[in-house]
Amino acid sequence: MQSYTIGQAARLLGVSPDTARRWADAGRLTTHRDEGGRRLVDGRDLAAFSVDLARSDGADEETPYTSARNAFPGIVTAIKLGDVAAQVEIQAGPHRLVSLLTREAVEELGLEVGVEATARVKSTNVHIDRA
Repeated sequence: MQSYTIGQAARLLGVSPDTARRWADAGRLTTHRDEGGRRLVDGRDLAAFSVDLARSDGADEETPYTSARNAFPGIVTAIKLGDVAAQVEIQAGPHRLVSLLTREAVEELGLEVGVEATARVKSTNVHIDRA
C-alpha cells in the first residue's frame, strides 16, 4: 500500500506540515513509523481523512448561498486592471486560479493583493467572493 510522509500528506491536504503533525499528535490523523523513524500515513487512511476533513471543513462557519460548489479560499496574489476588465489571481493552497471579471467588480469587492478571497468554480467560470 502507498504511504505518504507528513510533508506529502500536508501538501495533499492543503495544510502546513506542522498542522499535519499536530493532527497526528492529537490522534486525528493515523500515522506509523518506518524503519528510519519517519512518520508515515497510509494512503487509505489519508484518503478517508481527507474526505472527513472536506465534509467538516467550514461546518462552523456561515455558508454563503451560492450554486457554485467548488470553493477555493485563498489570497489574492495579483491584479491586472484594464479600463473595463480585470484579471485576478488567487493562490489557494497549491492551486493558482485566475479569473477575468469587470474592473467595477474588483473595486466593489475591494480586492487587492494580500486580501483573503474565495474563488468559486462552476463549469468553466471562476467566481470571486471576498472573504
